[in-house]
Amino acid sequence: MPARKPATSEASSAMSLGVILGFPPGIAEELQRWRASFGDPMATVIPAHITLITTTPTQDWEAARKHVREVARTQTPFMVTIAGTGSFRPVSPVVFINVEEGFEECVELHEKLQTGPLERQLPFAYHPHVTVAHDVAPESLDEAETVLKDYRATFPVVSMGLYEHDTDGIWQLREELDFGTEPDDEREPLRAADAGGATAPH
Repeated sequence: MPARKPATSEASSAMSLGVILGFPPGIAEELQRWRASFGDPMATVIPAHITLITTTPTQDWEAARKHVREVARTQTPFMVTIAGTGSFRPVSPVVFINVEEGFEECVELHEKLQTGPLERQLPFAYHPHVTVAHDVAPESLDEAETVLKDYRATFPVVSMGLYEHDTDGIWQLREELDFGTEPDDEREPLRAADAGGATAPH
């Protein structure tokens, strides 16, 4: 894995970040297996997640990081239930699992995050979801939408991950921010070798 450049306030306009809600390992691994079964090549590199902030450029990493930290500090843990399937077709070849319980909390988090240094206009309204098939054959999308229509899982969400998009196109986890706590400013940021890489949250 290539080394990550330190993030500073002198970052260029090409620097981007993303914020996601991760899943408990058991649920994440199960959904990853399902995604692979539908022939999605991204199954091995995209962990199951709910995107809060998609690829967002920033010219000031420190300001953006402080903003995300502050939102996490004021957020209380909440429960999420994912259940049933939906699709963004024909606009986008995506099948997803719905966010049932926790939908409003995700929307509120997104709205808080997409302000200040991260404020920008998005091409589509924010819709929290869990992608299980993307850009695969139509029959595979149909299969995903049918096979997982009765899927259901519930789990607590107690933190969110702040990712940096590096110059090699890899997403690196920089910080996992616990809800309702003050971050430790003295700790070392996660290095690429520690966190591993992932493709862009979307």
